[in-house]
Amino acid sequence: VLGPVLREYIVSEAMYSLGVPTTRALAAVTTGEKVMRERPFPGAIFARVAQSHVRVGTFQFFAARKDTEAVRFLADYVIARHFPDTESGSQPYLGLLRAVVSQQAKLVARWQLVGFIHGVMNTDNTSIAGETIDYGPCAFMDSYAPGTVFSSIDTRGRYAYANQPLILSWNMARLGETLIPLVYPDKDRAIKVLTEALQRVQPLYKTYWLAGMRTKIGLSTEDADDLELVNELLSVMEAGAADFTLVFRRLSQTLCGDAAPVRQLFDDPGAFDIWAQRWHDRLAKDKMTPEATAQAMDRVNPIYIPRNHKVEEALSAAVDMEDMAPFTDLLAVLSHPFDEVTGNETYAAPAPFAAIPYQTFCGT
Repeated sequence: VLGPVLREYIVSEAMYSLGVPTTRALAAVTTGEKVMRERPFPGAIFARVAQSHVRVGTFQFFAARKDTEAVRFLADYVIARHFPDTESGSQPYLGLLRAVVSQQAKLVARWQLVGFIHGVMNTDNTSIAGETIDYGPCAFMDSYAPGTVFSSIDTRGRYAYANQPLILSWNMARLGETLIPLVYPDKDRAIKVLTEALQRVQPLYKTYWLAGMRTKIGLSTEDADDLELVNELLSVMEAGAADFTLVFRRLSQTLCGDAAPVRQLFDDPGAFDIWAQRWHDRLAKDKMTPEATAQAMDRVNPIYIPRNHKVEEALSAAVDMEDMAPFTDLLAVLSHPFDEVTGNETYAAPAPFAAIPYQTFCGT
């Protein structure tokens, strides 16, 4: 139906502008037919472009049928097209897994850094090329809460924000299983080396995530206590029901002498003040000017994301009133997520409080 088509269009283009690897929108085309859901909705087709449309699930499709030669054919194709550097090694299929693991770890870290929740992060929605694909019931987190779930079908929180790194490991393990017959004739030996490759998933993810978090809080060097500093901020944000996107964006203003915009995001500004003092002490070790640090932070912390209520406004106007103006206006703002523009304040504001939690639906 048209709504989910337009959701994927706008969110995938926003992700591209945010610098997150993603499929791109080519076109949204109405079919002129009605599709029955809770009521008849206008039908549509979404055309997208990607480095690859091969997914982990594609490998599973053939492996489940014990068609090892088809898995080998697919793996050879993927290696030649996307990971040619692994082709010349003594273990190209093991190299393939390592390459996909690295790409996926980097991708999920980028999701976490912008508060993106995929919604249905299964193997069939996991691109072998490390791009965000199949957006479905995706959404962006407002107030920081690790257990946030938006998808109506994710009743147990399998794909909650905090679980995405864990599901990353699950998905990579499923890919590894399909490659067992290709790596060594000896199954136990194959499992051993593939398991060793899979054990790199979480360390890689944490490395990418922490590096990204350092840039978000303006750190240009590494310190052993940085992980604790970041986690402490997240704990204060969670306890204070602070907006994830705006906290990071408004942090830079404290370096220019104005702490009010970020402090007012917290239910308890005092807890933030305690953390901020520790943060300023850490920044002093970097020996960068406050102005340079603030500018660097604003280049990685967006002011505009696809706020869920703004996306819903655009979709409702398009579906119910055939009015595409809110959609095109939102798309224009999201194409420059780091450039704060006077007059666009409503696009940066969190959703008004609602007694009914926000839910998304796949609809495809």
